[in-house]
Amino acid sequence: MITELRIADLGVINDATINLHPGLTVVTGETGAGKTMIVTGLGLLLGGRADPRSVRRGSERARVEGRFKIENAELLQQVKAVGGELDDDELIVARHVTAAGRSRAYLGGAQVPANVCAELTATLVKIHGQAEQERLTEADRQRELLDRFAGTPVLEPLAKYSTLWAEERGAQTELAQLRKQAQSRAREIDLLKFGLQEIERIGPAPGEDIALAAEAVRLQSADDLRDSAQSAVHLLALRMRQAAHWPCCTRPARPLNRQPRKIPRPLSWVIDWGKRVTS
Repeated sequence: MITELRIADLGVINDATINLHPGLTVVTGETGAGKTMIVTGLGLLLGGRADPRSVRRGSERARVEGRFKIENAELLQQVKAVGGELDDDELIVARHVTAAGRSRAYLGGAQVPANVCAELTATLVKIHGQAEQERLTEADRQRELLDRFAGTPVLEPLAKYSTLWAEERGAQTELAQLRKQAQSRAREIDLLKFGLQEIERIGPAPGEDIALAAEAVRLQSADDLRDSAQSAVHLLALRMRQAAHWPCCTRPARPLNRQPRKIPRPLSWVIDWGKRVTS
């Protein structure tokens, strides 16, 4: 049974606390006073969907807290199993919804998933709406009411059947998972076999990886030296071509009796020399 409900920053409600009577509590008010937000707050405590649009404008989060008096020993054990504790013989259930859409549920001070909170509070509060009676037209609901009306002669076999059905579904799920894992292991075995066959076909020798790494470094250095030598050859060829086509005119004229200037070696010799260096 719920004894107190506190709502903060939810819809039009800034901060309100409602003390609920054990018998009957009537909430009245004009349109827009926040009556719907009270039902919305109860729905959040029961694990309902958190809508960030319900957070009051200008607030970071909406908070709903409810105090419940628990008389069911089994429910109390379930609360303790999830880490919750009672406060003065009452259970405090809280739900926080942020404006960004995040939601947190607390049961007896312990943070729990919303579905766990819904399972434990479903027996504490019942919300009956205008369309509640429409559920009577559903076949599952009709079957449930007939089973309850029949009593123990039907409910006991139904409980055994439900247990066996749940076990059968669990076994089928486990079998499907094992088959999937077996297929995955078979693919992994095939891949490993293929890798071993490739290694055996190549036949690597001990220490071959180290020798290959050193060879790669040496080849890289040779490539660098070859590139440098080719660059030097091209630069020398360019300088000699410029000297042959553009003689310097600023130097004084040589005497007639001086020996003529030696003609430089042909360009082909320089290129051949560069090829020998780089090869």
